[in-house]
Amino acid sequence: MALNCEAIKKAAEGYQADMCRFLRAMISHPSESCEEKEVAACIRAEMEKLGFDRVEVDGLGNVIGWMGEGDRIIAIDSHIDTVGVGNRENWTADPFEGYETEEIIYGRGASDQEGGMASAVYGARIMKDLNLIPDGCRIMVVGSVQEEDCDGMCWQYIVNRDGIRPEFVISTEPTDGGIYRGQRGRMEIRVDVKGISCHGSAPERGDNAIYKMADILQDIRALNNNGCDESTAVKGLVRMLDPRYNPEHYEDARFLGRGTCTVSQIYFSSPSRCAVADSCSISVDRRMTAGETWESCLQEIRDLPSVKKYGEDVRVSMYMYDRPSWTGEVYETEAYFPTWINRESAAHVKALVDAHKALFGEERIGAPSSMSTRKGRPLTDKWTFSTNGVAIQGRYGIPCVGFGPGAESQAHAPNEITWKQDLVTCAALYALAVHLYPEEEQTGDVTQFRAGKTDNNIQ
Repeated sequence: MALNCEAIKKAAEGYQADMCRFLRAMISHPSESCEEKEVAACIRAEMEKLGFDRVEVDGLGNVIGWMGEGDRIIAIDSHIDTVGVGNRENWTADPFEGYETEEIIYGRGASDQEGGMASAVYGARIMKDLNLIPDGCRIMVVGSVQEEDCDGMCWQYIVNRDGIRPEFVISTEPTDGGIYRGQRGRMEIRVDVKGISCHGSAPERGDNAIYKMADILQDIRALNNNGCDESTAVKGLVRMLDPRYNPEHYEDARFLGRGTCTVSQIYFSSPSRCAVADSCSISVDRRMTAGETWESCLQEIRDLPSVKKYGEDVRVSMYMYDRPSWTGEVYETEAYFPTWINRESAAHVKALVDAHKALFGEERIGAPSSMSTRKGRPLTDKWTFSTNGVAIQGRYGIPCVGFGPGAESQAHAPNEITWKQDLVTCAALYALAVHLYPEEEQTGDVTQFRAGKTDNNIQ
């Protein structure tokens, strides 16, 4: 094993310059959700240049490269879309030209999540170079689209339209040097309030929807911020960490962290600036921990004192998603992304942990400037944000585990960076982990917690 590990690390280090060049090429193509055409072409060209056995782009626009032959499929997933840059003045350099130093690469998508794509592509190449692809197995490297818009929808397409169901999936989302076996789920909730317009000079003649919404906003903030004492009118989401309120899953909730909610958007309608608003709507970003369901999250808002106060003038619902991909394909789905946790003892999790220990030891590693956030944290942990795992594991129960270059703190932030050392580390670990995955130890009992589907009959 020692010789194999040294050969793998040497191969990954030998590809560092190529991975950095490839990542910078991807960064140079702006690729917000539904606009990934150019970066998809860049990835396809790199895979073909590296001698992937087959490269294809599916109907939604996901780029899929294959290495090896056989009926078994092990996948490595990276989403290739990014968020926008926001206020350009917050960036100290061009987010799409960027720069590199001896230690880091700068630019939009460096950590979230094109760095993972670079490591995945070259990790598969290392597997081929060193004959590490298990017999009868194909390695599927996926550059998935529209994750930032609707995480997991790309994998709904892969499973249901492409008809592909891997044995397990490695997510290359940034993990800050850790191996991640779960995440909170999320929902996108809409609250609509009706009012009656009138001339602004006599507001008492109307029914101001914005004022009604103001009361609801205060209660939603309380839902996020309050404690859960018996005397609290609006009990906070922290209650799910308490066995009194979550007896079956409070320990899982403590592992993932408490649920949260925040108002992310607000809209209104009014005949003019001189009139009372006749409607007001908000979007709520709801992060869900173990023990919470899509139904409970909608119901807790319906049960808020202010929502009950305004009765039938308030409607609480879940968003749907139907934006066309860059190919023009539409896969309509609900804006619900289920929570999931894998058992630490699951074979696919152990494969990554064993690979990390064999290659790098039992503690998180990284470049010097990354170690302040990594040192002392457990090697095996969970994400704070959401990933395509919400569909892979949360919706379909396909075993999923995460290890990816970069850090969550860099996601969606100005002056985004990733670390060159991470690209090398991840490529090496992917190559060895797949080789160490013990087919004979596979079991259907890999899931520690998985939230249920809705009643919308959406696949």
